Amino acid sequence: MSCLLKSQWLTLSIVCFIHEVGYDLCMPKPADVAATGLRASALTDDLSFLLARANAIALSAGNAALAEHGLKARSYSVLSLAADGAGPSQRELAEFLRLDPSQVVSLVDDLQSRGLVERRPDPADRRANVVIATDAGRALAAAARDSARSAEERVHAQLSADERQTLTDLLRALAFPDA
Repeated sequence: MSCLLKSQWLTLSIVCFIHEVGYDLCMPKPADVAATGLRASALTDDLSFLLARANAIALSAGNAALAEHGLKARSYSVLSLAADGAGPSQRELAEFLRLDPSQVVSLVDDLQSRGLVERRPDPADRRANVVIATDAGRALAAAARDSARSAEERVHAQLSADERQTLTDLLRALAFPDA
């Protein structure tokens, strides 16, 4: 499939997602939005806007689901990566998650204060630290992963399994262009 067709398909999928998903429970919607005709705006043809809006909807649902675990999307992401056993450094976490390194330090500090992760010297570079999940952190990451997946399934419920897989593949191609 050509890049143009992929882009058009992704745009169509996200437009359908925005218009058809019952996301009203996830995002506050002022009563006057529908009346103003904003959905007919040219902005709804802007792929970056659609990606940002779909992301906001998914983050809202994800954060609501993760709240019962005392996590938000960013802290869950750090914990999940630490629990996977790869032993990422804080710099690797910042690069992978596209966060400022100071944000990662704050997230790791919070998770460490809760006994969910610990910093250890990087065996390959003693000047750096790797972030490792504790037993409690791995257990919480697994429970949170189930909650996050349930929220994701609710947000994407109107998409077929094939459409979800295609959307995942297209977004992965955008998120990791060198892979």
